[in-house]
Amino acid sequence: MDTPSVSALLDQELSTRSRVGHVLLLLAASTMSAVVGSLWATEPALPPRTAAAFAVMTGMGLCWVAYAAWVLTSRRVLLGWQRVVAARLAALFSAVALAGALAVAMLAGIPAAWPAALVFAAMLALAVVALVRAQRQYGLLCRRRAELAQRLAGRAATAGPSGSRLRSPAPD
Repeated sequence: MDTPSVSALLDQELSTRSRVGHVLLLLAASTMSAVVGSLWATEPALPPRTAAAFAVMTGMGLCWVAYAAWVLTSRRVLLGWQRVVAARLAALFSAVALAGALAVAMLAGIPAAWPAALVFAAMLALAVVALVRAQRQYGLLCRRRAELAQRLAGRAATAGPSGSRLRSPAPD
């Protein structure tokens, strides 16, 4: 792997498309959190199960807000780490939603919760696939970065102050 191809990979991580996507995520998650949080806070007569669901959804939205803000304010290359974090959040939130739907279906005996559980199970499966792919890509980028650092360190060790190559010392 040479320097231009590594630079191209790093530039890809900071693309305009990625930034726009994270800005849209920030706006959508902020809006969703504000709406659900407002409903939760201003409706004192909510049933406990609904209040708990609103609290969980508000928390999920705020986590996505924090994630998007973190990615947008990062001043260093994340090397795909943001994808791993996003996939972990997606898997966690899908699992929580699946657990909630299953609890409502089994404990409360509400038949409409079964199709929701199927949807959340599919979302969890997709999130796990995304997590595996993100972790593989992150590992690949880290190995490439380490390889490049090793090559650059090797060049720096053999170059003198003026950039000329020094001979290695003769063995004793």
